[in-house]
Amino acid sequence: MPLEQREGPDDAQLVARSLKQDHEAFGQLIDRHATVIVNLAYRMVGNRAEAEDLAQETFLSAFKALSTFRADSKFSTWLYRIASNKCKDWLRVKHPGQAQQDVDVEEMLDVHVAEERTPEQLLSQQQVALELERAIQRLPPLYREAFILKHVEGLSYEEMQEILGVNGDTLKMRVYKGRVQLSRELAELNPTR
Repeated sequence: MPLEQREGPDDAQLVARSLKQDHEAFGQLIDRHATVIVNLAYRMVGNRAEAEDLAQETFLSAFKALSTFRADSKFSTWLYRIASNKCKDWLRVKHPGQAQQDVDVEEMLDVHVAEERTPEQLLSQQQVALELERAIQRLPPLYREAFILKHVEGLSYEEMQEILGVNGDTLKMRVYKGRVQLSRELAELNPTR
């Protein structure tokens, strides 16, 4: 939920209250960020139940390490970093040998608003979205992570750099390579385009 629409204390105030053993304040932080963290984890690991478990682990780790949080960065950025690391660890354990390695992906991600949508058009859009989600899951973990943070979560390269601790140029290359791989896969699905 955008900050402008939130009511009540901001993240920094809730963190300060949480550090004073105000568990209700940390509960508000969880409520505020749970959906985003679960969605990030789901897109990273491709399994809803695992994503929910990883989100719980993320919040537990965040709670335990709250005293190490530096207010010079946003709480959400710090939380993304924890969630991203939890997902990477999960992927390393579940897929230890996984290597890290034209349709316009931007066009595939854009939702074109049609004035009148027939059931066939709606079904087609759902199928495209499902195929795109499957193609994202097949990306190597490093490309998937960068692509999701950039194009799905809408983060800037500066925010991504802070979350992942990786050079911005490296992140740009990972996003680019992820887009190229997605473009190839999606082109194979629809060769008439």
